[in-house]
Amino acid sequence: MQLLGGLSAAEFLRDYWQKRPLLVRQAIPGFESPLSPDELAGLACEEGISSRIIREHGECGPWQVNYGPLEESVFATLPETHWTLLVSDVEKHVPELLNIVEHFRFIPDWRIDDLMISYAPEGGSVGPHIDDYDVFLLQAHGHRHWMIGDAPTTEERYVPGLELRILEHFESAQNWVLEPGDMLYLPPRYAHHGVATDHCLTYSIGFRAPAQRELVTGFAEFLASRLPARTRYGDAGMEPVQKKGEIDAAALSRVRTMLSPVLQVEPNALAVWFGQYVTELKNPDLAALLYEPPAEDNAGLRARLAAGVPLERAAVSRFAFIPEDERLLFFWDGQCRILPIEARVRVETLCEGYRYAPQVSQALARDDALFALARALFDSGALAFEDDLDD
Repeated sequence: MQLLGGLSAAEFLRDYWQKRPLLVRQAIPGFESPLSPDELAGLACEEGISSRIIREHGECGPWQVNYGPLEESVFATLPETHWTLLVSDVEKHVPELLNIVEHFRFIPDWRIDDLMISYAPEGGSVGPHIDDYDVFLLQAHGHRHWMIGDAPTTEERYVPGLELRILEHFESAQNWVLEPGDMLYLPPRYAHHGVATDHCLTYSIGFRAPAQRELVTGFAEFLASRLPARTRYGDAGMEPVQKKGEIDAAALSRVRTMLSPVLQVEPNALAVWFGQYVTELKNPDLAALLYEPPAEDNAGLRARLAAGVPLERAAVSRFAFIPEDERLLFFWDGQCRILPIEARVRVETLCEGYRYAPQVSQALARDDALFALARALFDSGALAFEDDLDD
């Protein structure tokens, strides 16, 4: 793969992924940014789009952050150097940029977080810092000087009193200047510092890496939601207390019995929860990018599918599946549906792309379970007919 400097995806995952950095010159030869700096600034002014400007020398102090939506007038007040504009989830707002993300889908979809684009004039930076996730840094326009540490950081200290986590001490072990088409891969917790040497755009493809604490909390909440709300601790028939402050073995036994439905988790509870968890929209504002549900009833919807009207998935919508012995769990945007295992080929097709040929529509119409899934996808805004989007 040219993207990985001649390495195959398997070689990259074996030798570099979450292990060591990789610099690839001309990972995408002749790459030109589909989005201009002015268009990026326009996105930063829109409601529901996550954006921020970071000024190294702000009016209120060093490394000042201003969050979007931004007023257009803000850009006229910026200095000529040493500031950065960052816009997250750009591929969800500009679906054409899914073509960029497509290069990185040798990593599972549920791990891919977003495409963030940053613009900076000369000297623009977000300071030396650490990310807790993997990131590919693709240079899209201009030049950026990257400096990175020599190993993952286990303990770090940040400059006190700042909103950003700027490293108090940073030593560069390697440094390169990237030009358009060049790419740098960084594993988690490698300290790095990128500084624009001229007007530049950098595309950052980041990955979801939930913290252990988040996973435990999320799973516990999921399990608790499946328990009856009215069941409470009870101790009928207990013996009179001997030591007033003692929590005796009998009390602990009763608590253990109450928790047994949680401690003895049903076999597929983890799978159901995890699939829903990793396909949830991370930002509620992104729900505004889902499609309007169709007006047709089931008969009308099925007729259009049977006619082979092409389909399109919302750019913001996340699909995933888990195959089991005799059934398949399909997930989308935090929801789950159980399907017969025979549906696997069609589900794989739905997860593969964002636009679907007429044959896919017809297959969804022919099978009752798949049609019920399609109806749910339409109603939730994850799926739409291409014809309706052109209106």
